[in-house]
Amino acid sequence: MKKYCRFFAAVCCLAVLLVFVGCATEKDADSLQKTYTSATDKEPAQTPEQAVAESPTPAAEAIEEDEEVNITITMKDGGVMKLELYPDKAPKTVENFTKLAKEGFYDGLTFHRIMEGFMIQGGDPEGTGFGGSDENIVGEFAINGFAQNDISHVRGVISMARAQNPNSASSQFFIVHDDATFLDGQYAAFGMMTEGFDVLDALAKTPVRGETPVAKPVIESITVE
Repeated sequence: MKKYCRFFAAVCCLAVLLVFVGCATEKDADSLQKTYTSATDKEPAQTPEQAVAESPTPAAEAIEEDEEVNITITMKDGGVMKLELYPDKAPKTVENFTKLAKEGFYDGLTFHRIMEGFMIQGGDPEGTGFGGSDENIVGEFAINGFAQNDISHVRGVISMARAQNPNSASSQFFIVHDDATFLDGQYAAFGMMTEGFDVLDALAKTPVRGETPVAKPVIESITVE
């Protein structure tokens, strides 16, 4: 009888141990997945509206929504494109872009991806399409719950490039060469070209292999006025 009791107790202990180990493994796997997502995608837990409204230094405080923001993109070959940015439509995006520009982040970078009739893309410090700045920003566009950005991706519009994660934009941007309204609501457009369409057209005609320029056009500087 005593042997049976000891055997039964041992079986019970083993069962409890197996349940505990199983739960711990599942928890660790979940923790690893969360860590991986956080480390690679940097997706904020807040909604876009909360991120703008609750941030201790929100974009609207850095740049007033009715403030006129103009930038000049000067190419190394002397070409100049002027654009006006819209902080009332995409405040965090404008804040991030102008911050990087003022820091000289874009100086000397290239347009690494060019598709004539669609867009030119630049702002990657690696020049490969896989680089960016240290910070990712909230995606200010409709499918990410940010309804106030109604800018359409027509010729001359500047917008943020991103990966699949809607909150993965950092420094890469693109300028629309011909209307691409199918992008509306899916990417954070934040400004419009006012001068230099001839420069845009010339850049779009850069010889490419696939989508990569044979000689990547170099950005001399991006200045904020």
